[in-house]
Amino acid sequence: MVSRPDSKAARVLRHKRVRGKVSGTAECPRLCVFRSNANIYAQIIDDVNGVTLVAASSLDKSIEGGSNKEAAKAVGKLIAERAAEKKIVDVVFDRGGNIYHGRVKELAEGAREGGLNF
Repeated sequence: MVSRPDSKAARVLRHKRVRGKVSGTAECPRLCVFRSNANIYAQIIDDVNGVTLVAASSLDKSIEGGSNKEAAKAVGKLIAERAAEKKIVDVVFDRGGNIYHGRVKELAEGAREGGLNF
């Protein structure tokens, strides 16, 4: 019988595979999403210089309570707002090995509504 990795290990493998293809530059940084059981985090990263340019999470004081999807959408809008302050418009989306569904999708849609292009 073939042993399969658990779901967390499988997500890490997917993330490594995606990271082999997706990289952020100063002109087009990477919007990276991390989803825990309770919260969702987003960072805009310049991989060439190894610098986090902007970050937001559902733990920020400006994010009101509500459902997980509502909080994820608010995080997307918040990161887009903070990116606009630093004149960042174009990004590449890194879903962190998660499927593009639920909270990850809501964060992406919130970021698009906030003005980010990807």
